Amino acid sequence: MPYVNIRITREGATAEQKAALIQGATQLLVDVLGKNPQTTVVVIDEVDTDNWGIGGESITERREQGK
Repeated sequence: MPYVNIRITREGATAEQKAALIQGATQLLVDVLGKNPQTTVVVIDEVDTDNWGIGGESITERREQGK
């Protein structure tokens, strides 16, 4: 049973966009590895930008600085 974990920042991804991610990740495993879509698990974790850092700064700080 394949398990895919997608992490994105919590910035308003719509239900439709998340559904497309789930469908697309599932289909990729079907196409590339021949996995059964009925047993493929996809989980989307949304992380607050205060809790996601790059280069020693949170995404919130980077966005405020225009990076």
